[in-house]
Amino acid sequence: MQISNTIAEFRHARAQLNGTLGLVPTMGYLHEGHLSLVWRAREENDSLVVSIFVNPSQFAPNEDFAAYPRDMERDLDLLRDEGVDLVFAPSAEEMYPPGFDSCVQVESISRRLEGEVRPDHFRGVATVVAKLFNIVRPDRAYFGQKDGQQVAVVRGMVADLNMGLEIVAVPTVREPDGLALSSRNVYLTAEQRAAAPAIYRALSLARDLWDHGDVNGERLRSKVKNHLDSEPLIDGIDYVSVADSTTLEELDAVTVPATLSTAVRMGGTRLIDNVLLG
Repeated sequence: MQISNTIAEFRHARAQLNGTLGLVPTMGYLHEGHLSLVWRAREENDSLVVSIFVNPSQFAPNEDFAAYPRDMERDLDLLRDEGVDLVFAPSAEEMYPPGFDSCVQVESISRRLEGEVRPDHFRGVATVVAKLFNIVRPDRAYFGQKDGQQVAVVRGMVADLNMGLEIVAVPTVREPDGLALSSRNVYLTAEQRAAAPAIYRALSLARDLWDHGDVNGERLRSKVKNHLDSEPLIDGIDYVSVADSTTLEELDAVTVPATLSTAVRMGGTRLIDNVLLG
């Protein structure tokens, strides 16, 4: 496995690879959710690149950029065991050199849901992902469905800008009690961790309603909210959404493929999750 810290080093190593190439973009501190992307990409491509970059431009000043968990040595050991060909692990200065003055904004999708709470987040995501696509030049890129809005933003960018690669969404990996795997789960206290599966239970209750024929968007949203409100360790609900999976426009009636999603706060930790309908 080769490790490149600069764009020039990476491009030299990339030129030695033949056949199809898969990319798994990550911010490191890898868990089984990330590895599920690696396994899928390994199956579907001749070569595999994983990027590790905690992207400062997608964090607001009051968010956890400095505290975001990092363990590069452990990450590299895991990727080596999985047969990854190349790791691209640049510094912030390499990705955003002095004078950097460009950004990518996917307008309407980015303004909804997470965009209302974190206004500049998806501009940072789209910009860094566009840079990674230009540097790596993959045939396919792999993202976790847990970050469902991110998947929609990246797909919209790729389509609008004719980037010519396939975006593959891989199903969310969960703990046995249903909690979606996330690097931020390490922030939870023992009591919060025990309560956190309420998020998936709430989404699952609404999905069960839909499975039994209830397509009313407001009833589905209310089902999620009522269950979340019953958990005392959830300190706030940023949103509950039932939206078109492509446009993220809220639905009165779920008659097209939809994403049922929520974001909640437990102490200083913010957790997101979603399930697909249709």
